[in-house]
Amino acid sequence: MRTQVGILGAGPAGLMLSLLLAQRGVESVVLEARSRQAIEQTIRAGVLEQGTADLMRELGVHRRMEKLGEEHEGIEFRFRGRGRRIPLKELTGKCVTLYAQHEVIKDLVAARLAQGGEILFSVQDVSLEAIDTERPRIRFRRDPDAPFELLECDFIAGCDGFHGPSRAAIPESARQEFVKTYPMGWLGILTQAPPSSRELIYSNSDRGFALVSTRSPEIQRMYLQVDADDDIRNWSDDRIWEELRLRLATEDGWEPIEGPILQKSIVQMRSFVCAPMQYGRLYLTGDAAHIVPPTGAKGLNLAVSDARVLAEAIARYYRDGSDHLLQRYSAICLRRVWKAERFSYFMTQMLHRFSEHSPFEREIQLAELDYITSSRHGLATIAENYVGLPIEWDT
Repeated sequence: MRTQVGILGAGPAGLMLSLLLAQRGVESVVLEARSRQAIEQTIRAGVLEQGTADLMRELGVHRRMEKLGEEHEGIEFRFRGRGRRIPLKELTGKCVTLYAQHEVIKDLVAARLAQGGEILFSVQDVSLEAIDTERPRIRFRRDPDAPFELLECDFIAGCDGFHGPSRAAIPESARQEFVKTYPMGWLGILTQAPPSSRELIYSNSDRGFALVSTRSPEIQRMYLQVDADDDIRNWSDDRIWEELRLRLATEDGWEPIEGPILQKSIVQMRSFVCAPMQYGRLYLTGDAAHIVPPTGAKGLNLAVSDARVLAEAIARYYRDGSDHLLQRYSAICLRRVWKAERFSYFMTQMLHRFSEHSPFEREIQLAELDYITSSRHGLATIAENYVGLPIEWDT
């Protein structure tokens, strides 16, 4: 097999990249280790920055987003029993759209297949070869009993997540990895209930962090801070609701609207960056290159941003014969990545309880929340980061 760009991974980065390349007249083939059903049914929350939502409109994959998603013009920080609103649109002119990641994936898969694009699902035993040459290859099987095949490419995009083979194909001597592991996890639930709030609520209570989000008029998403090594079996439905009520309580008696819990799980919290994000003809995108804690709502948006930069760099190579933008791909992406890592770290430190904090440090944390939410400059800092910083093409 032969194509211009081989894309490993049918997540937001890989699918968006394939659509952006097609828009620019560049061929690609997407290889995905899971089935189509699996990637479309793995439930994940999604807060789309203004730029991500606008890109979906530009590509014509916005109709379900505009029907099922919800634009939010603000978010709320809650502490000391009171809520403080951050008016995103008033401060920046931009909004965020709540639209689950698996719904985004459904839209992108359908659009790419409708174009006649090739997505190979459930591929096995994937490995990368000759990535430091002008003819890199992807070796794979279509199923465990099938013979190996080779996909020859001009470029390989490693969009295959943290555990995929792409990053591991870069020699350890040629990459540096930055890791921060947090002592807490998020216990997330899906509940069948009407919305508890018109906007997201980020709560810092003496008992720990809680988040109220939404999925649809009937299904809601909520989270609790728990110990990183906690077991979901320790959390009955009754215990979860009791803890949510306590952590979200306000002076006027606000409580979440409860309903049957449809799903619950615990996810770990960590920050990770691999630098550089390129080696030879291999370019990493999304979780293959960086992970952020979910507090800042940046993961999906960073993946889409990487895809935008890489698509433009590859298109310019074929159009002008120039590899200048390709050479700068990592530098351009990492500038935005590190700012998103900073914001996610800042939000995590400000909104979670840390067992090692002294009473002094706890008061400092609350004073920071008070300052941020009572200063227009502080509110603007949160707002412009939350709705999404622009790509800075000049590094």
